[in-house]
Amino acid sequence: MQIGPYRLSSPVILAPMAGVTDLPFRRLCRQFGAGLAVSEMISASPALQATRKSRLRQDHRGEPGPISVQIVGADPREMAEAARRTVDLGADIIDINMGCPAKKVCNVAAGSALLRDEKLVANILEAVVQAVPVPVTLKIRTGWDSASRNAVSIGKIAESAGIRALTVHGRTRACGFAGAAEYSTITEVKKAIGIPVIANGDIDSPGKAEAVLRSTGADAVMIGRGAWGRPWLLREIDARLKDGRQPLPPTLDEIRRTVLGHLEALYSFYGEKQGVRIARKHIGWYAARIPGLDDRLVPGIFSLANAPQQLSAVEALLKFQFEKTAA
Repeated sequence: MQIGPYRLSSPVILAPMAGVTDLPFRRLCRQFGAGLAVSEMISASPALQATRKSRLRQDHRGEPGPISVQIVGADPREMAEAARRTVDLGADIIDINMGCPAKKVCNVAAGSALLRDEKLVANILEAVVQAVPVPVTLKIRTGWDSASRNAVSIGKIAESAGIRALTVHGRTRACGFAGAAEYSTITEVKKAIGIPVIANGDIDSPGKAEAVLRSTGADAVMIGRGAWGRPWLLREIDARLKDGRQPLPPTLDEIRRTVLGHLEALYSFYGEKQGVRIARKHIGWYAARIPGLDDRLVPGIFSLANAPQQLSAVEALLKFQFEKTAA
């Protein structure tokens, strides 16, 4: 798939997820074959630009390009300035968030709340596209609620404004993440516009990715929660989409190296105290993905407060599990 001058190496894209798609996870998912890994959303509010969280979210050291950074806000001028600032810090692609269902985002009329105001959507998209020399993409939901699905209308506005690719999550804002994603709206959007369309929502296996692309006609898939604790899913989906292969699962040694390497990258990126805390959720996700793992052993790891202890405990848990599996 092509986004502006960038030809992606894979039609599998890692979704922007607050608190998840930090630099260590993006680098990891790119190693597992993601054609693009979109950053956590960065607020366009000038008051939040100097925070440590914002600085970390704009760190792209060692990240393979193209680098895609998502921004969120509701003021066209602030969004344009945020886009310029983000490009100056190394972004190759700007992604605009109009899909986040979180209350703290929607309460300030940003994220998916913008879908209720198509004129404001157009103003924001035009302001950002005109502000930067790089491709601008957009991520949306199918609408605010089931009575106001307007993804087709938003898609046409986006194409007219110069947006270079559109991601559609197959749920309304009212759905949150409940229930099953629906893809018929994505099909309608793809038929209505000429820019690339990326399908998102509940794509958690190679077979599901293949079926969604076939049914919607979309150009690529975006993987979100399916990659939690399973970054190798991106490689598996890529293999299936490229040549129909049923990819082999990762070896036990590869899982061990992936998990331990990820934890070490978190400690290095955040510092020990914060890195240990952030690592806990990833440990839980990895544990949930390893067949037959005795998850009664995991809570004890969560109580450990320093990096060497946490890393050693996870390594011991994996060693025990893999030896049990091999027996």
